Amino acid sequence: MNTPKLVSFRVDGQDHYGLITDDGVIDLSSDFGGRFPTLREAIAAGALEELVEAGKSRTPTWSEDAVTYGIPVPNPARIICVGVNFPDRNAEYKDGSSQPKHMSLFPRFPSSFTGHNCPLIRPPENHTLDYEGEVVVVIGKGGRRIKAEDAYDHIAALTLCNEGTIRDWVRHAKFNVTQGKNWDKSGAIGPWMVPFTDPAQLDDAKIMTRVNGELRQEDELKNMMFPIREEIAYISTFTTLEPGDIIITGTPTGAGARFDPPKYLKPGDVVEVECPGIGILRNTVEDE
Repeated sequence: MNTPKLVSFRVDGQDHYGLITDDGVIDLSSDFGGRFPTLREAIAAGALEELVEAGKSRTPTWSEDAVTYGIPVPNPARIICVGVNFPDRNAEYKDGSSQPKHMSLFPRFPSSFTGHNCPLIRPPENHTLDYEGEVVVVIGKGGRRIKAEDAYDHIAALTLCNEGTIRDWVRHAKFNVTQGKNWDKSGAIGPWMVPFTDPAQLDDAKIMTRVNGELRQEDELKNMMFPIREEIAYISTFTTLEPGDIIITGTPTGAGARFDPPKYLKPGDVVEVECPGIGILRNTVEDE
């Protein structure tokens, strides 16, 4: 087993968690479910390493095509997204503004996300479904007013997000994007999470998004206006972070809305969000 890949998934209508390997999916919830009903409880207990070690001696329980992926951390208490966090993204607005003093934040609900290999859903009310590829940090150790220099000590794992957006609906109000960011199953998180063990996993990371094989987004996390250490410090100033909380860290330039004409997602499209060392989150698009 190389990089451990912890997954939440369903088989025959039952929720499970475990490890995914090249040979299939290893179920761990049958043995550890009494202690950790989901991976969220395992994160809170600091038990991800224990799960990984237990999985090393086991053979796969199911083939990958027999399972349905879920969000790696089910029902997180907080999903907080950082908006407009790359300099080129700020320039896309063409309003002449310099880098803002503080980061833009908004919440998303767990129901607005689906898992890896599951379709993003385009609603009938509006067809401006757009993609945003991002790296996600999963909080392992909670805290309030966390110092930036200590922030990495609070990360348990990393995963990816396609922070799907109904663009017309983010313009329904002057200071509010929430309604455009929370359509059911409009985005995805996954495909799995990898334990965070080395600062280089973030400091040297690159995020890419492809639509039908065409590279649309590509940038390095070191170019963020508000680095992940600062994100954790700033967010934990006003809310106490808890194990299993998710921070979606920001997307580069290249979303569909910024093309002329816009390139919004349509049924049949395949969107891939990739970060080497984490994986590739892949989703198709379907109409509701």
